[in-house]
Amino acid sequence: MSQLAATSNPLDPEMEQWDEFLQGRYREGKTEEEFRQYDATATPGVAEFYRLNHENQTVSYVLAKEKEYFGLTRGQKSIWQAADFLNTLVDDSDPDTDLTQLEHLLQTSEAMRRDNRPRWMVATGFVHDLGKVLCLYGEPQWGVVGDTFPVGCAWSKDIVFPEYFAQNPDLHNPLYQTKYGIYEPNCGLDAVHMSFGHDGYIYEAMKNYLPTSALYMLRYHSFYPWHKHGAYTHLTNEQDQQNLHWIHEFNQYDLYSKGHTKPNLAELKPYYDDLFAEFFPTTLAW
Repeated sequence: MSQLAATSNPLDPEMEQWDEFLQGRYREGKTEEEFRQYDATATPGVAEFYRLNHENQTVSYVLAKEKEYFGLTRGQKSIWQAADFLNTLVDDSDPDTDLTQLEHLLQTSEAMRRDNRPRWMVATGFVHDLGKVLCLYGEPQWGVVGDTFPVGCAWSKDIVFPEYFAQNPDLHNPLYQTKYGIYEPNCGLDAVHMSFGHDGYIYEAMKNYLPTSALYMLRYHSFYPWHKHGAYTHLTNEQDQQNLHWIHEFNQYDLYSKGHTKPNLAELKPYYDDLFAEFFPTTLAW
């Protein structure tokens, strides 16, 4: 499994074990208690993924990747084109599913639609994982997906598999190991450099098109140490706290829609064509 987690091209047709890895990852009807089981019952690939993630997500790595990607210089794509681009990718960090990325996006947004959530939220549900196109630009999955956390300050014990930070070079920078690190107290999450991944990238792509509440859902939906465990509140400000509930609202759909029946794209496409036209231009910069 370490071969899968470390490869820079998750779609390489020569990669051994890929078909075997896909088998058995998705099962309809899972209960909520069965999701996010990051312990001895999780697949070995999940643990290996987080070992690589925690060893390599340094301040210098994050700043370099932000400079490389946050300028959105990878060309123009429509929402559908970005979703189609993901369709053969399975997230190594996720123990819950082997759905195609498009099917997971539709499951999330359709669950919101069934609950009569506002249209901007349904649109957010669909686009929330489109930042995973980073994997298809050649980035390793450990640098794109998985739970996120601040860099440049002490790591919280509430980060999944915290023991793997023992090999992170930032451990040897005394400033980075203090409570506030390179930040000011209650500076706000906008001022914090998060571990690099699809959350931050999709935020950059969508920040001109969706409301602030939606952007919190996009940027921080993988920041489990904060929104699940209450860590890092010493860095948050009033705006962060006011929008925290939107992340909670979002994550019940992102996680627990994964046990539902696979969606029918042909039946759903007309609704989403209309929805995308309401919020987004024909093509967006990526």
